[in-house]
Amino acid sequence: MRLPRPRPEVSLLLAMVVFALLLLSRVSPPACPAPERSSEPQEVPTWPPDPPRADPAPCQANLSVASHPDFAALPTHVRDFLLYRHCRDFPLLREPRATKCAQPVFLLLAIKSSPANYGRRQVLRNTWARERQVRGAPLRRLFLVGSDRDPLQARKLNRLLELEARAHGDILQWDFHDSFFNLTLKQVLFLEWQRTRCPNASFVLNGDDDVFAHTDNMVTYLQDRDPDRHLFVGHLIQNVGPIRVPWSKYFVPTLVSADEHYPPYCGGGGFLLSRFTAAALSHAARVLPVFPIDDVFLGMCLRQQGLAPASHNGVRTAGVQAPSPRLSSFDPCFYQSLLLVHRFLPYETLLMWDALSQPQVACGKKGRVY
Repeated sequence: MRLPRPRPEVSLLLAMVVFALLLLSRVSPPACPAPERSSEPQEVPTWPPDPPRADPAPCQANLSVASHPDFAALPTHVRDFLLYRHCRDFPLLREPRATKCAQPVFLLLAIKSSPANYGRRQVLRNTWARERQVRGAPLRRLFLVGSDRDPLQARKLNRLLELEARAHGDILQWDFHDSFFNLTLKQVLFLEWQRTRCPNASFVLNGDDDVFAHTDNMVTYLQDRDPDRHLFVGHLIQNVGPIRVPWSKYFVPTLVSADEHYPPYCGGGGFLLSRFTAAALSHAARVLPVFPIDDVFLGMCLRQQGLAPASHNGVRTAGVQAPSPRLSSFDPCFYQSLLLVHRFLPYETLLMWDALSQPQVACGKKGRVY
């Protein structure tokens, strides 16, 4: 019996299938392509990246101090200081990019600010703290801030600082309560940051956000100085001691310090220091107990290192007094040769910067205020 002959189109289809199977059995699967190596130069960070680490655990209160018989009668902010005086390690919430100190920095403007002081920061960015070169000397700016004590305010203000950091790259913020008694903590944390992140800045202006700083004059003054020698100048204060009256902002009870005399120090509104002195202060700050008045604490650090602050007549943290009642103390002629004056409102800073930026300021003898 003959089997039926397959139809031609079926035979052709079977032959094609067999041929394909034979071909696949001889071909090895293709290897995954290696990733292409970029020909673009890679950005090299200006400092070695820190190894990843978890945020420090919340610092626990030193409850032993609460057993002192005088503790309960102290103001709340003083009790808080004593309970948490030993706490120094706080998470860094925001810092500028490595490019902030990638190039040589002649004068680093380290400006202490509170989270809510947005208006002051904006004015300073457009006036004396503007990042620029003065006579070839590069200026760089940082605002040193903590966090608001109120959680709702902190959430809002931290968002504001995030936007500022994104726009300007000048926010250095830690997760501690920003308060007067914590200004020393801000100072200690900044010195440690500067030691590791910006150690080659030749000089530092350390000041508040309500000062008027004539940064052009500062560059002129500093360009003849050696950054690797001791320099710490400002409004020198000496032969004073702690204020013991509880109603004062500067109240320091004996439970905080029994010493009746402060070492010489410069008013915290603003002072200049060299990188040599900044390194010395950073070393001392790591071993001395924190003191609640920040400028006094720096005087203690200088003493611990065998150094001393010096007076500069161009730094007026107590303001400027006109030589005559008929003259306004706000006259730019009184400021054209100064370095720094404390207690300026934002609009006053803008007006004074504009006045001193004019091509010619006719002053004569009335400009002599010292």
